[in-house]
Amino acid sequence: MIQFYAPNIENVPILPESDSQHCVRVLRMKSGDIIGVIDGKGYRYECKILDAHQKRTCVEILSKQYIPLSWENNITIAVAPTKLLDRMEWLVEKLTEIGVNRIVPLLCRYSERKEIKIERLEKIAIAAMKQSLKTVLPIIEPMTPIKNFICECDAQQKFIAYCDQSIPRLLFSNEYTANKNTIILIGPEGDFSHEEINLALDNGYKPISLGDNRLRTETAALVACNTCHIINQVNK
Repeated sequence: MIQFYAPNIENVPILPESDSQHCVRVLRMKSGDIIGVIDGKGYRYECKILDAHQKRTCVEILSKQYIPLSWENNITIAVAPTKLLDRMEWLVEKLTEIGVNRIVPLLCRYSERKEIKIERLEKIAIAAMKQSLKTVLPIIEPMTPIKNFICECDAQQKFIAYCDQSIPRLLFSNEYTANKNTIILIGPEGDFSHEEINLALDNGYKPISLGDNRLRTETAALVACNTCHIINQVNK
């Protein structure tokens, strides 16, 4: 199944230029063909092409279906972006495929990357959403100082994963409770500072380890998110 993305499809029944090109130039679809369009808000539309144009493909909405997420709780992964941008882009793609509600790039004391282009990450998330047959686009926040995030954001359960063995940690798979709104903090390659860890602990975050293996930042974030889904599925 091929999904096209048009966030304002109900009000403006026209595919964006990138999707129009894919539809008409690549797939060679024509007027009268039936296509599936998602809006990133949970709805899939069955549409008929009225005008197959490479820049503005006009459609008629035939039906609308709400397709909820396959998991019940909100999962927020707050992660310090990697120095190499392609690794962060890979992470956004894979988190979207596996399933995440929100991704927050964190600015930490030892962050290797201080700036990030959200527009590029959003394009990657859109492509991953379409490819993985999801209908909800995860929210990608701007770069956020970790102190602001810790003090301003809340959830039913909050975790901070770090490598520093001088501050005791608990195994994440033992501490996570299925189907509760969750925030997981993942630090940079240089780890969180002692001050950042203590600030999180003072604000109700549980200190966790993701296991015995030493993981890169992007791998740790993916493992944490996937662990949530495995435990959620087991406890359905």
